[in-house]
Amino acid sequence: MPLSHARGVGRALADRLFVRGTVEDVDQITRRMRRITVSASGLTWTPGQQIRVAADGLLTRRTYSIWDYDGASLELRVLEHGEGPGTRWARTVRPGDDVVFGGPEGTFVTRPSPYHLFVGEETASVAFGPMVRALGDAPVYGVIEVDTHQDRIEVGALENRLPLDRLTWRYREGAPAASSATLVAAVRELDLPGEPGTAYVAGEARTVQAVRDHLVRDRGWPRRAVLTKPFWTPGKKGLE
Repeated sequence: MPLSHARGVGRALADRLFVRGTVEDVDQITRRMRRITVSASGLTWTPGQQIRVAADGLLTRRTYSIWDYDGASLELRVLEHGEGPGTRWARTVRPGDDVVFGGPEGTFVTRPSPYHLFVGEETASVAFGPMVRALGDAPVYGVIEVDTHQDRIEVGALENRLPLDRLTWRYREGAPAASSATLVAAVRELDLPGEPGTAYVAGEARTVQAVRDHLVRDRGWPRRAVLTKPFWTPGKKGLE
């Protein structure tokens, strides 16, 4: 097969499997997080879902939760996490750049429940924002841990719609996010209703496991009531 024909076949296959968009805007919203807006029409998205962006060729993709989608543009909020291809892409991408990505996917989405509990850190907060917004006036509780106060982003306007005893912020102040005992302790301190609701727990894998263990073992929640999404853990690749 001639090289030019092979390239044409490869591009046609990529066009069937991936979406092509253009970066419309990039700005820094916290010291470690960038807002990246990408043109994309005709997609179907449920709050909490993600896309896989080709950060360094089609074989090197990184997963990012969608903060918002208006039918024409995707808004991503990308945390500069480590020094890998995803962080390099977020730091160097500019308006006008082409972006190749897979369509919205994932089952980490809200479901009917007496109330909803969101627990996680910076990597989880981007998924939580649209999930909370979509719940409207449903009862919501939250525990979110970030490094410092400057790393907070508005999470579905939680601050505006929840009394102080339903929303807890924790600050690590330089301590590791992995195996975060302070996040688990904050969940232990929550005054939740007597019956289980639905928990959405995301972020570092070992911390996610510890929070789930507390809800299941100590509070007696059914495992099916705790939805988990381990985005990362030190020394491992392939988590999302």
